[in-house]
Amino acid sequence: MGTQQILLIVLSVIIVGVAIVVGISMFNRQAYNANAAAIAADAQTFATEVVQFYRTPVSQGGAMGTDGQPGDAWEVDIVLARLGEVDDETIGNENGTFEITGFDEDEVEITGIGNAERNGKTLKL
Repeated sequence: MGTQQILLIVLSVIIVGVAIVVGISMFNRQAYNANAAAIAADAQTFATEVVQFYRTPVSQGGAMGTDGQPGDAWEVDIVLARLGEVDDETIGNENGTFEITGFDEDEVEITGIGNAERNGKTLKL
């Protein structure tokens, strides 16, 4: 083989290698972004379930008392059980884990931690 042919082979191997690295990077970025969207959607679903439980009267299995204020069922443990608590105040599914990080009479804060990583950091919404 001539020098020119060897140079073309080396150049093509380098180009293919760079294309593979860029493809893997794009795939990982897309997986991270998809996990972020899934975590946001799951958190929205959990928030909707919490609001539904909050507004449903106690007589129908909810937390709203007859005086328009939350009743005895409005406790973080009961809300977690309604959402499908996995262990120690966390809710989990295939997209990540969720915690109730803030809870009082008229506000609930849900934090989601995704499964995907980018640059060694996990997603937290």
